[in-house]
Amino acid sequence: MKEFFVDLHIHIGSNNEGKPVKITASRKLTFASIVKECLNRKGIDIIGIVDCASPRVIKDIKELIKDEEIMELPDGGLRHRDRVTILLGAEIETTEENGGKSHHIAFFPFLKQIIEFSKVMSRYITNIDLSSQQSGISALQFLNIIRSMGGVLIPAHVFTPHKSIFGNCARRLVDVFPSESFENIPALELGLSSDTFLADRIGELSIFSFISNSDAHSLNKIGREYNKVLLEKPTFKELMLSLYRRGDRKIIANYGLDPKLGKYHRTHCLACGFTAQIDPPVLECLNCKSDKVVRGVLDRIVSIQDYFEPLHPVHRPHYFYQIPLEFIPKIGRVTLDKLIHTFGSEMDVLHRIDYEDLKDIVGREIAKYIILAREGRLYLEAGGGGKYGKVKGGKENIEQLDLF
Repeated sequence: MKEFFVDLHIHIGSNNEGKPVKITASRKLTFASIVKECLNRKGIDIIGIVDCASPRVIKDIKELIKDEEIMELPDGGLRHRDRVTILLGAEIETTEENGGKSHHIAFFPFLKQIIEFSKVMSRYITNIDLSSQQSGISALQFLNIIRSMGGVLIPAHVFTPHKSIFGNCARRLVDVFPSESFENIPALELGLSSDTFLADRIGELSIFSFISNSDAHSLNKIGREYNKVLLEKPTFKELMLSLYRRGDRKIIANYGLDPKLGKYHRTHCLACGFTAQIDPPVLECLNCKSDKVVRGVLDRIVSIQDYFEPLHPVHRPHYFYQIPLEFIPKIGRVTLDKLIHTFGSEMDVLHRIDYEDLKDIVGREIAKYIILAREGRLYLEAGGGGKYGKVKGGKENIEQLDLF
C-alpha cells in the first residue's frame, strides 16, 4: 500500500482554444495546465477535474490521448507520465421540489462513459459546454442517471450557504436522498468553512467518508484542501475502494483550511457588513436587522446539529488544519517560487522540509511562520459573506515566533 495526495474538485476555465468552460474560473485553468501544475508545483498525485462533460474539454482530452500525453488506465482514470492520475468528473446543479438547489459531482472511470453522460445531460442542460449548469432535475434523479451509466455521485461542498444540500436544500440528507440510496454515495465533500469536527455533529453522516477538496477556480488554489489516501495504486477503482473503506484502502487524513479562514464561516450581512462574532447560531443581522444575510456554515450546523460536540465514528481520519503557503505572512509570489524550485512542490514544503532547511532558503522569520502553520499554531480572524478569514499579523503571532 502507498500514500497519495488527492484533490477531487478542480475547475477548468477554458479549453485549449480559449473558449470558456467555467465562467468564474481563471482562463489559465486548462486541462493541460492543471496537470502540469500538479506535476511540477503542487505535488498532488490524484486529481478530479469536474468539467469533463463539456464537449470543449472532451476534445482537449482526446487530443492529449492522441499525443500520448495521457493514457487511460485499465482500472479507470487517466495517467500522465506515471506521476499524476486524473479522474473525469462533472459538476451539475440540481433542484428540489422546495426550490433548494445543490451541486453534485459525477465521476466516471472511462472517457467513453463521460462522453455518453455528456450527451444524456444535454437533454436537461441548456448549454452543456459550460460548467455547473442548472439541470432542472432532482439530486435523486441525478444519482440514478449516474448509476445507470457506471459512475458515482459525490455531493459537493455540502454546508456552504449557496448551492448545497445543507446550505440550501434540507436539514437532513435523507430529505434529499432516501436512506436506501446512501450506499450508492461513496463520500460527502465538506467544502470551505467546515471540517469533520463540525460535520460529525450530525448523526446521519457517520456512515460516510468525508473528503476535503479545493474547488479550485485558479491554479494557485489547487491543493488548498486535499486528502491523503492509502491505495495499492492510483486508479479510479482503488480510490473508490478507499472512499468505501474496503480492502485496507482508506482515507488516512483530511487537510483543509481552518474553518475560520473560510469565506462562509460566520453569518454576514450584505447590507451593513456585519459579521457574527458571538456564539452561534446567528441567523440574522444583529446590527441593522436586514434580511440580506449570508448564513454562516458554523451557524447553520449549530442550528441543525444532533450533538453539541462531534461524535466521530471509528473510521473517521484526523482533519489537519492546513494553511496554504499563499496565506502565510511574508510569502509572496517570488518567495513561493523559490520554495517550490528548491524543495520540489508545495506538499514537500508544507509537510516534509524541516526548519533548518527552510531557514537557509527564506530566512528565520518565514521559516518560523511555515512551521507554525504546519503545527496549527497561527492565530486567525474569521471570514464570512464571501471573504476569506485572515492569518492575524498582530502581536499574538509575533510572540509565537519567539518560541523558536
